[in-house]
Amino acid sequence: MTNLFSTTQKDSGPVECLGQTFPSEHARREHFTKLLAEKLKDPAFRKIEGFPQGTDEAILAMSDPPYYTACPNPFLEDFVRHYGKPYDPSVKYSREPQTIDVSVGKTDPLYKAHGYHTKVPHLAIVPSILHYTDPGDIVLDGFGGSGMTGVAAQWCGLAPSSYRHELETDWKKQGKAAPKWGARRVILNDLSPAATFIAANYNLPFDVDGFSKAGGKLLKEVERDIGWMYETLHSDGKTKARIEYTVWSEVLNCSSCAGEVVFTDAALDEETQRVANELTCPHCGAQSTKEKMDLAFESFVDPASGEVETRPKRVPVIINYKIGKTKHKKRPDSEDLKTLERIDALPLPAELPTAQLPDCQMTRVGRMKTTNTTAVHFMFLARAAHGMAALWRRANEHPDPRTREMLLFFVEQAIWGMSVLARYAPTHFSQVNQYLSGVFYVGSQHAECSPWYILDGKLGRLTKAFGDYRPQEGVAAVNTGTATRLPIPDASIDYVFTDPPFGENIYYSDLNFLVESWHRVSTDSRPEAIVDRVKNKGVPEYQHLMQKCFSEYYRVLKPGRWMTVVFSNSRAAVWNAIQVALQQVGFVVAEVTTLDKVHLSFQQVVSPNAVKQDLVISAYKPNGGLEDRFNRDGPTVDSAWDFVQTHLKQLPAVKVTSGYPQELLNIVERDPRRIYDRMASWFIRHGAMVPISTPEFLAELPVRFREMDGMVFLPDQLVEYEKARSRIPQVKQAELFVSDERSAIDWLTNFLLRRPSTRSEIHPEYIPQIGSAKRKGEIIPELDQLLEDNFLRYDGTGEVPSQIHSYLSSNHKDLRGLDKSAPALVAKAKDRWYVPDPNKAQDLEKKREKALLKEFETYKVFTGRKIKESRLEVLRAGFRAAWAAKDYKTIISIANKLPEETLQEDEKLLTLYDLALTRTEDGI
Repeated sequence: MTNLFSTTQKDSGPVECLGQTFPSEHARREHFTKLLAEKLKDPAFRKIEGFPQGTDEAILAMSDPPYYTACPNPFLEDFVRHYGKPYDPSVKYSREPQTIDVSVGKTDPLYKAHGYHTKVPHLAIVPSILHYTDPGDIVLDGFGGSGMTGVAAQWCGLAPSSYRHELETDWKKQGKAAPKWGARRVILNDLSPAATFIAANYNLPFDVDGFSKAGGKLLKEVERDIGWMYETLHSDGKTKARIEYTVWSEVLNCSSCAGEVVFTDAALDEETQRVANELTCPHCGAQSTKEKMDLAFESFVDPASGEVETRPKRVPVIINYKIGKTKHKKRPDSEDLKTLERIDALPLPAELPTAQLPDCQMTRVGRMKTTNTTAVHFMFLARAAHGMAALWRRANEHPDPRTREMLLFFVEQAIWGMSVLARYAPTHFSQVNQYLSGVFYVGSQHAECSPWYILDGKLGRLTKAFGDYRPQEGVAAVNTGTATRLPIPDASIDYVFTDPPFGENIYYSDLNFLVESWHRVSTDSRPEAIVDRVKNKGVPEYQHLMQKCFSEYYRVLKPGRWMTVVFSNSRAAVWNAIQVALQQVGFVVAEVTTLDKVHLSFQQVVSPNAVKQDLVISAYKPNGGLEDRFNRDGPTVDSAWDFVQTHLKQLPAVKVTSGYPQELLNIVERDPRRIYDRMASWFIRHGAMVPISTPEFLAELPVRFREMDGMVFLPDQLVEYEKARSRIPQVKQAELFVSDERSAIDWLTNFLLRRPSTRSEIHPEYIPQIGSAKRKGEIIPELDQLLEDNFLRYDGTGEVPSQIHSYLSSNHKDLRGLDKSAPALVAKAKDRWYVPDPNKAQDLEKKREKALLKEFETYKVFTGRKIKESRLEVLRAGFRAAWAAKDYKTIISIANKLPEETLQEDEKLLTLYDLALTRTEDGI
């Protein structure tokens, strides 16, 4: 199969770009760079929210217009208009949500070509792009990070036959048709210039062989420049060798005698290579721990500011070096110390950034604070500063712009590894990049690695990875700016795949500052969607920023098309913020599955409550037909059923586990109550009253549609499900966790549907369910009240209800074939609780709603500061009633009395509160 797009043109021939033809690649670049330079002089352009901080020269040096700009891309609209297909409602498009849970590792060479704080592997994204799009469609990722969505879009056309065969075989097992292979166009956006620079180099074509040669030459030039700094003498005192890394240790002051204790000497066991908890002072023999000793500091004159500063006292303790292929290690000798003194006397290299680190959570607490690491140049020891500067200088000297960008892409990967963030990890095979991912952390032992130790092997791996991949011309466009304002036309994007920031898990802009300081272009963090106490951004601010981003996704996405959101956060409040933000802008959630990245992030490892798997949200923008009918007919009962009909079409009819033996999965979004919630959210989002009550809806649903295994289907979908049911009889039910009153009712409903039981039979099964999952401050009524309010009990009079009769006759041989009034059956059935039929359920629901609203009145008259404990169902019922009455002040008043987590951790309360605030602010 031939590629959809041609490979990059050499300077020897004409180049086509956005409908224009240029005599050479150089002419193309010169033309668009000149246009960008003129644009940068426009003050209004620079005032765009999210515009990075940097000079015109620095921004132009990073950019490769029109495909990549290290600022808002003024050519993005041209890219979409030239390559995109206008929305045509007459063109049939229909997809179910992508139902295959993808489990992939992070060992692919292309994935590992450049690190980033968080990355979804491109091989995990490929199936979704193939599923939702056709070749040539435009995919958008507004939180593009390192550009893996772009790599996935290109991989759809570049994947080898072995991968294609494997995926097609897997899809065939799932009952899916083979995908349409071929590259998709992609737009990548990120607020961070560090991220977009990585993304651009992953996705724009370059001369791989030329880069490989230039990389090898660069490393040799750096060796000529500063090789003497990394020379040491072998133990024979004659043979010169190159240092691979030097271990530096902090110095502590003994808490008993105040003598100096070199941490590594006192703590590191030479045989086991383990660090001891207790340290012995070499002066007085006292034993203590690192935490009880003071860190020794030394004063120095900061060459950047001329001010006297302090830094931890560090001494070199181990030198690891190589002669031929043999590794050796030794303690630094007098010649080594003289070399270090000579380096210390040199002036700071011009390339070394001296910017102060931003005020952030990581510099206010922990090891960054205790080590007084407040500026970028404080993060590099003298030799490492010269080594990194030499790499940066030589990379920037290359005459070919595209090769130069790739050389910077190559050498910037040494920045973290050559800084004091690189910890000495003696039990690891290699000391390359032994820093904590996703956080600034300065260890007590630092492995100061040479440039060649870090980059020699990296060059070969990059050449191999890109040699097999080779990105294509005109496929990707990269934008640096906020996702709340994308220079893209309305309804022009075919699919959105996005991996947004996870609340407060990772401080992206703060972390990226280290690399961006070398480029001299840094993130405008003001519009960053994050939970950050230092920046005064809580969950509400995060939610509103995400809502603005999703609103922009909604605007640019074509009607009826899909968005996939990968989300990872352990906090229910942040998860709800994402859901509310999605629904309020108009998206409808159709499915939530998991994406197993296999490897865990730093936050996932250290947090006992962290989500170990990322959630994958499949949401769609309703097609124009549904919206048009709603605008024409208004919020009627018929429009409610119109929504349900449309929504059910978007849901998968069958979902099967990938293991053996296969099981049918319960599709949560087909649950009747979940369907009602989606419908209600859609009406509320449109500012309309929900036209049908919950009991009326649940009673009418099985009349209008088909039900099986607790799920609702359209007729043709049920046929498909029944076929799968006959082939795979086992249905794997979704697990229910009791965390509040509603989930307790749902658990009891599921239990009693399977097994109508007496109170004494229910109690031992139910009580263990109310444990650690219960929300703080949530009142769950006692079991007896839950049973009384929501279920029916057979008292032994009249015929045995059919629900109980069916269960008993199926499970007790002696009761089979008996009449419903038979004494033996009645005796066995007496006092059993069961799920009422829909008509009686309506009566119970109305009675229960009335009781809930009566209890809500007690919250309205509450005069204390905070309602510490509350019933969530009471709050939900009260908020619904107040919304229906347009009594927004009551919603806001009660919300202000609730603990923050009560409001933020419930999607329904949060939605109504947020909308009530909006209505009040708008004067509605």
